[in-house]
Amino acid sequence: MTDKTMTPEGVVSRLRSGMTLGIGGWGSRRKPMALVRAILRSDLTDLTVVSYGGPDVGLLAASGRIRKLVTAFVTLDTIALEPHFRTARQEGAFELTEVDEAMFMWGLHAAANRLPFLPVRAGIGSDVMRVNPALRTVTSPYEDGETFVAMPALRLDAALVHMNRADRLGNGQYLGPDPYFDDLFCEAADEAYVSCERIVDTAELTKEAPVQSLLLKRTSVTGVVETPNGAHFTTCTPDYGRDEAFQKAYAATPWPEFSARFLEGGDESAYQRAVQTWHEEQQK
Repeated sequence: MTDKTMTPEGVVSRLRSGMTLGIGGWGSRRKPMALVRAILRSDLTDLTVVSYGGPDVGLLAASGRIRKLVTAFVTLDTIALEPHFRTARQEGAFELTEVDEAMFMWGLHAAANRLPFLPVRAGIGSDVMRVNPALRTVTSPYEDGETFVAMPALRLDAALVHMNRADRLGNGQYLGPDPYFDDLFCEAADEAYVSCERIVDTAELTKEAPVQSLLLKRTSVTGVVETPNGAHFTTCTPDYGRDEAFQKAYAATPWPEFSARFLEGGDESAYQRAVQTWHEEQQK
């Protein structure tokens, strides 16, 4: 039995520039934003980011931390295209590999199962093959002789995900409507770090929800961080919804101004205080 609790800064200290980093969640839903913000306070750079992208990608792109992005989309959900991602991409700030959502999922499956690739139908007949000329196809060795895309494994050096609850051993629980493939991110990675709204005793994990909600196994988790409101401003249902007012401000504010007010200096608690102050100002 091992206590795997860490701080956001402790997680970032174990990461390194140039690594391939997987980030769980989906769009602007249950993203490990406190851990992403900790990266912004570090000197990490030259990252390959693998994500069903949302503001995690936007923050890292705007701050110049991404060398290559592997994604199926980058959205804020209620705002169709993440604006800071769009700006960085239009400026050619990083290399992009864009694949179908199902191809992305099977790339994680391949990595989790230590396979070099998995055959998928997704992508056949689409522009995915044109915009990704490195992709290859394979032919079934059986009677059907069908052709598939050989989706490469999305092997990760480290994964960051956010859960509603976790215990100190690394078992992670989601209480919302969707797991968002966070278990695959952890299993596809050499190291996996889980932030959560609250760390509880192991026995408590099955009191709020059925055992099926225990998504992450401790065997695939390296560290656990308790970060209340740590997915802000994305959703973390049922603990809280998306902070739509703040997300709109994020999308409309020039990056230098947003970064200076909310991200530079201090720590996660300083960010949360800055957000609270902003909300108070909006109510005047």
